[in-house]
Amino acid sequence: MRVRKPVASSTASDGDQDTRFFGQPKALANVFGVEMWERFSFYGMQGILAIYLYYSATQGGLGLDQGTALSIVGAYGGAVYLSTILGAWVADRILGAERVLFVSAIVIMCGHIALALLPGFWGVGVGLVLVAIGSGGLKATATSVVGTLYSADDPRRDAGFALFYLGINLGAFAGPLLTGLLQSTLGFHWGFGLAAVGMALGLVQYSFGRKNLPDAAREVPNPLPKERYPMVIGVALVGIAAIVVLVLTGVIRADNLAVIVIIAVIVAAVAYFAVLLTSKRVTSDERSRVWGFLPLFITSVAFWSLYQQQFTVLTVYSDQRLDRNLFGWEMPVSWVNSINPILIILLSGVFAAIWAKLGSRQPSTPVKFGLATMVMGAAFLMFLPFAGGGPNSTPLLAIVGILFVFTVAELLLSPVGLSVTTKLAPDAFHTQMVALFFLSVALGTAIAGQLASLYNPDDEVPYFTTLGLIAIAIGVLLLVSVKPVLRLMRGVR
Repeated sequence: MRVRKPVASSTASDGDQDTRFFGQPKALANVFGVEMWERFSFYGMQGILAIYLYYSATQGGLGLDQGTALSIVGAYGGAVYLSTILGAWVADRILGAERVLFVSAIVIMCGHIALALLPGFWGVGVGLVLVAIGSGGLKATATSVVGTLYSADDPRRDAGFALFYLGINLGAFAGPLLTGLLQSTLGFHWGFGLAAVGMALGLVQYSFGRKNLPDAAREVPNPLPKERYPMVIGVALVGIAAIVVLVLTGVIRADNLAVIVIIAVIVAAVAYFAVLLTSKRVTSDERSRVWGFLPLFITSVAFWSLYQQQFTVLTVYSDQRLDRNLFGWEMPVSWVNSINPILIILLSGVFAAIWAKLGSRQPSTPVKFGLATMVMGAAFLMFLPFAGGGPNSTPLLAIVGILFVFTVAELLLSPVGLSVTTKLAPDAFHTQMVALFFLSVALGTAIAGQLASLYNPDDEVPYFTTLGLIAIAIGVLLLVSVKPVLRLMRGVR
């Protein structure tokens, strides 16, 4: 069996001895910071996006049909993760992960500024496109940069990714609280403006610490020959022109955007798997690991299609069904989106400590993925006791309990998924393999938006029961397939 080289062979040994950031390499703090502020802006904006789209003009919104609004939110979320392909490709072929991360942060900030300053649908269109492209680029590359801080067999790796995930959720916790407060008191555009300020803070702190990252973070693993640049530019221009034509001719519309994103993600995922499995730059061991990643990918799609309904169905549920009264004051709808991050903050250290304590005795990645999807399905079944209630009929503590189960499921899959992807990635396609994991999130998120059109508050039992049982069944299938999946993963657990 071929022994895999560490992702950052020139710096990994140094990183193994660097324990200055809570037992992790000091450079992790820098990536931790920029990701925290990016999540602050991303979730702060997303926490008020759905209600901005379907609230009436008298409430400061755009007055869209509720189903269309939720479809747009799901499509936008899917587009964010779909755009990781672009960021990952540019990182692997032209600029390197670290430079793409830096540029992406600038694009995100510009998107939030557009949402804050441009009125109506122009602001939504320009702002969401820029935030989607920038967030996709930052997501794939930030994860890849974290991977360069560790050798492949560093036992701190999963714990380091869990700590990185803590930074994500610190931002995700504070963002909806503050943007929601501004939205409910001053208006939606003030909330969007605060998201822009948060990203600007992240960009500043990252600028000062870029030099601390290892040289491997700046490497271009598979450089694009200079003579192919004109062709790539031409393809990009043709693609942009095609999208513009499809929008102007009505083929791409707000009400079918989620379906279009779903189709695009499926095509992209199939193409990505085909490239990784047929490339001459991929060894036989690496190819086997890619096959081993396939069932994890499918399970991840099922997980995220339920989990990401926090921003579609759960937003409507919180707006119309949840009792948000706190001692005579009604809390903003978006504050519900801060419950999950605060639970992540409380539990991520616990999970990191458990994995570190168990070491090589911890459950394998396929087991964690299977359990996560089963737990996520169980969380949907927990809505059933409150089905059929009227306005303000669901206690806030009930949603806290349900989101606690969401959180347990998330910690079993998301940081573990980020970690295992960097371990399974072929050397020539490191960042693009991370993008493939995010494609599973893209597909699940877009499906979450499409599923929202099937949600009927007057007949909730079939919705929550069907989706919950399907997720549990998928998790069980992966658990009974653990041994063959591990054989394909060739030593990676």
